[in-house]
Amino acid sequence: MESDMRRVFKRVNTRKAVAPDGICGRVLRACADQLAPVFTDIFNLSLMLGIIPSSFKRSTIVPVLKKPGPSDLSDYRPVALTSVMMKYFEKLVRDFITSSLPAPMDPLQFAYRHNRSTDDAIADLLHTTLTHLDERRGNYVKMLFVDYSSAFNTIIPSLLTTKLEDLGLHTSLCDWISNFLTDRPQSVRVGNCAPSTLTLSTGALQGCVLSPLLYSLYTYDCTATSSSTIIVKFADDTVVMGLISDNDERAYLEEIKHLENWCQENNLLLNVSKTKELIVDCSKKQERNYQPVRISGTTVERVDSFKYLGVHISQDLSWSCHTNSLAKNARQRLYHLRCLRDFRLPSKVLRNFYTCTSTPVHPHGEHHSLIWE
Repeated sequence: MESDMRRVFKRVNTRKAVAPDGICGRVLRACADQLAPVFTDIFNLSLMLGIIPSSFKRSTIVPVLKKPGPSDLSDYRPVALTSVMMKYFEKLVRDFITSSLPAPMDPLQFAYRHNRSTDDAIADLLHTTLTHLDERRGNYVKMLFVDYSSAFNTIIPSLLTTKLEDLGLHTSLCDWISNFLTDRPQSVRVGNCAPSTLTLSTGALQGCVLSPLLYSLYTYDCTATSSSTIIVKFADDTVVMGLISDNDERAYLEEIKHLENWCQENNLLLNVSKTKELIVDCSKKQERNYQPVRISGTTVERVDSFKYLGVHISQDLSWSCHTNSLAKNARQRLYHLRCLRDFRLPSKVLRNFYTCTSTPVHPHGEHHSLIWE
């Protein structure tokens, strides 16, 4: 354990912001040999007692804009600045949990798994769709792209620890995780303004190392109940797929109802306004009356295309929508570069601007190229 602690201290990113506990990464890295045995004892005692020092649990929440032109608080993502020391404790716990769990519990949860990425989630979704369409004439696929309201923030610690115990994790570790999620002092910082501190005992903070894995374990039992439905997950990005034959959508609609009930039992709130349905149907000669999807009495909007994990998926499965989006993005960035050139700025400035803004267009275009080649 001490060698692990020393190794992670020597790899600390010294450019990270100083956390609320006041311990900066530069000190940890410079004094790794001296501090490793001290913090190893603290960590071992913390695990044995199932208690985390309150200074390590303190966090500052910074609202990060999700997209330009915000109109609501939901357009901001609450990201937590937490203790540098605690992040490395979390990494050690995360690695231990990952190595202790049966693999894989949910093969259709592609996040936080070794050698898995968004490419795998999209490839599985498209492969399943194309396979079903090819099996029989008249088949079609309905996809429900589910959006949760503050999914990480609604985790119930007691329910999570029950699930972790069912998965075989030791009781002392479950107690430590429960303590990690409860009685967390935090404040929100906007600019230089930070109001009084509040103490929370619900949810897993976005920005914590352990939070993504804990959410994945919290939702591992959210799986399809029918052979004609599939639930593909990448963290909280969830797609319910209905493989429809003979115009029979009952299993698909029942699956959505089951998901709605599961969310109620697990304190997750479905955001109906951002949940969308997309239908892939290649039978041009048939006129169908697709049944609408209703969640909590509200009809889900049906769309012609949807951006899923960075890729635009259209109802005809063509890539024109995706490539047009990439081209538009590139044109916008290159326009600003041409404007700077017209001001006769030095070539070094233009090169720096290109590196910072325009160069990412190329790897962004190559991203997911495995899917759309």
